[in-house]
Amino acid sequence: MMHALSTLRGHVRTALAVALVAAIAPSVGLAADLSGTLKKVKDDGVVVVGFREASIPFSYYNDAKQPIGYSIDFTNLVLDRIRQQIKAPDLKVRWLPITSQNRISLLQNGTIDFECTTTTHNASRAQQVDFSNSLFIVGTRLMTRKDSGIKDFGDLKGQNVVVGAGTTSEILLRKLNVDQSLGMRIISAKDHAESFLTLSTGRVKAMMMDDALLAGERAKTSDPQDYVITGTPQSYEAYGCMVRKGDTAMKQLLDDVIALTETSGKGEAIYKKWFMSPVPPKNLNLDFPMSQAMQHLFAHPNDKIDPEAK
Repeated sequence: MMHALSTLRGHVRTALAVALVAAIAPSVGLAADLSGTLKKVKDDGVVVVGFREASIPFSYYNDAKQPIGYSIDFTNLVLDRIRQQIKAPDLKVRWLPITSQNRISLLQNGTIDFECTTTTHNASRAQQVDFSNSLFIVGTRLMTRKDSGIKDFGDLKGQNVVVGAGTTSEILLRKLNVDQSLGMRIISAKDHAESFLTLSTGRVKAMMMDDALLAGERAKTSDPQDYVITGTPQSYEAYGCMVRKGDTAMKQLLDDVIALTETSGKGEAIYKKWFMSPVPPKNLNLDFPMSQAMQHLFAHPNDKIDPEAK
């Protein structure tokens, strides 16, 4: 009897030991499997996120100097998933302002861990960093004063035009200037705010930018009705989140979050919040309906470089 009881206790201890190992195995395996950005974030206890300070309605400051916007809503969903993945519910988040000129270098040198803002996924950038599933699809167009007489790019012959430095719009505009012998005088601005200031003070006839960003800049001005978005789109481009080259685990996390958000209906709600409803700082409605290209993206999430107009 005593022998049987001892044997039973031994079996119980063995079973408890097996159960304990099984319970902790996922967390041990998780820690061992973490790599790249996820391991860095887990080790540091903080994730550093790049954001744009004035890209309405994608990524910008509210009155309390906190980042808000369409892209920031996606970013916050990504942060929630990171906390779950690395089992760090109290993970600290540090927001770091970036520009079109420094965003890639800050990612590559480890200053920021990822960014989801208004960065176009193109072939040259894809050689330096990896991109997630796309967040947004835009057309590159013009904004002018409504009485400027400018209807399309051909009307800019001999005129001054402003464009963001280091953007894909700048590359397209300079190529167009040469190919069509337009003789435009192209001014490169450091950010969206400087571009619009250059337009609003009459130094240029038009500014070139992604159409959704143009709608955001127009909404910031005291007289939005004085400006029109016009011109044949020179390209259709996809915004994606940037991660370090070869960081497959981080890219997969982003891809999964974005795909789920876009196909679940949550992405459509985020779109309506920022493009079809009043937004800060002036509580103006950008009134920018979802394009067919965006509807197609949300139905079929992907990380394609060259989206087509749908």
